[in-house]
Amino acid sequence: MKLSSSSFADDGRMPPELAFCVPDAKSHINLGPNRNPHLTWTDLPMGTKSLTLICHDPDVPSQPDDVNQEGRTIPESLLRIDFFHWLLVDLDPHSGPINPGEFSDGVTPHGKSGAQGARGTRQGLNDYTAWFASTEEMKGDYYGYDGPCPPWNDSIPHRYIFTLYALDIEQLGLTGTFRGAEVLNAMKGHVLEEARLTGIYSLNPEVPV
Repeated sequence: MKLSSSSFADDGRMPPELAFCVPDAKSHINLGPNRNPHLTWTDLPMGTKSLTLICHDPDVPSQPDDVNQEGRTIPESLLRIDFFHWLLVDLDPHSGPINPGEFSDGVTPHGKSGAQGARGTRQGLNDYTAWFASTEEMKGDYYGYDGPCPPWNDSIPHRYIFTLYALDIEQLGLTGTFRGAEVLNAMKGHVLEEARLTGIYSLNPEVPV
């Protein structure tokens, strides 16, 4: 089983068109095109009845004190935690590649509405929901794909890991709103195989990518 993309190479730099935020010389960052990448898969295992796609960033600072603060840098040594950027379930394995911008094309303040996605899929709440909870102009429920926006003062580039799971069931049975932990729990005992694709992104001009 293999997951690949024409949008970026494995362990390669993700282009700005996929990002929630892009660099800006004056304000550090601006909102970006925020388009989901092209994704395609091959060699699915026999018995695959549906696919689940998860994108997460494992390099998010565990403490927000220094995040995007002038005169400060987030140290590499800081403990890092997961941040979910996309939760897509009940994808028909025979429906063909995911097209660029098919599930997300632009930043939507207050989040995209509803869990229902293209092709009869369902999408969970990504972690921008919690991140923007106290920001009046952005708070809301963020469903589906929202791309990279790592701290502009982070000392390390961030990894965005797209993991495709081949499942032996047609639907996970998730209803209402759901998040990353619920997807991972619902898949237990149903994963036939998985494949990963990793993109790299940074908003810090001093960090090579």
